[in-house]
Amino acid sequence: MHHVHTMAYANETPWHGLGHCLAPNQPIETWAKTAGMDWRIEEAEVRFATGDQDQDSGRATIHAFPHQKVLYRSDNQTPLAVVSNRYQPVQPGDVIEFFRDLTEVGGFELETAGVLKEGRKFWALARTGQSTVLKGRDRVNGYLLLATACDGTLATVAQFTSVRVVCNNTLAIALGQRQGAVKVPHRSQFDAQAVKRQLGVAVSSWGLFLDRIKALSECKVSATASEAFFRKVLTYAASENHPDAGGSANPESREQKAPAVNDRALKSVLSLYSGLGKGADLASARGTAWGMLQSVTEHVDHHRRARTKDHRLDAAWFGAGAALKQRAWEEANKLIA
Repeated sequence: MHHVHTMAYANETPWHGLGHCLAPNQPIETWAKTAGMDWRIEEAEVRFATGDQDQDSGRATIHAFPHQKVLYRSDNQTPLAVVSNRYQPVQPGDVIEFFRDLTEVGGFELETAGVLKEGRKFWALARTGQSTVLKGRDRVNGYLLLATACDGTLATVAQFTSVRVVCNNTLAIALGQRQGAVKVPHRSQFDAQAVKRQLGVAVSSWGLFLDRIKALSECKVSATASEAFFRKVLTYAASENHPDAGGSANPESREQKAPAVNDRALKSVLSLYSGLGKGADLASARGTAWGMLQSVTEHVDHHRRARTKDHRLDAAWFGAGAALKQRAWEEANKLIA
């Protein structure tokens, strides 16, 4: 089953090669329709049938399940999730509408938007207009990602992110526990303007992010240190479901195993760092901490084992792949602390 249900993009084809192309600067309404986000999440009470029969009709007895509700799509009635009555879903249209004033008067430009898992998760990604060039013409552009889910897998997240142009590697801009991102749990009402006000403060994180990546690009690393870095990033506790694993092992057996290195991933990132990665030969990346970080992000975004391209997209932005990139970012920053 494909994770990407519908998607639209503008400008160049995204790295995952999915979606329908739009001309630049299309209105929000066009984006919503082309991205398959022109429907609503509806709610209904949970009911279930038992083996008992109603004496009058002869049909199975229907019971209500209190304090729970079913979320489903308004256009095709596809069920999405069963949640508590306190759960407040964010509509697909709200995610697109979030960018209306940002694109019309704020200088932002929508680049991708779409629906994952039949409607259980959806997002929009816009270029902010912020950009920098590291030595060797290594360009990095700033983006704002707004994503949410209605199946309990993701809060509503507004996240500044970056894209390295030479290889389309994506990296969340997270310099601290709260910088660069605003998260709204589904027990709270999503207030777009309040999120934008919070992001206004977080915009300063772009400047801090630039300072960090410049320092990483100037931080020379020996061959021994680089292999130690990759081994640390790619070592997982056997009691955890590591980022490149297809599933979790038996809990009892996992507790008995020592931490291990993901050899498949280690071989991949070492080869990318040694020159096979896109942009690996640029002055900013060759033999530097920035190059090590980009080797991990390229592995996650383009080479990491995945059933399909859209599974890789989901993991790289929201799942185990995103966690692995964050771990690499944190370890790389220790080298310039």
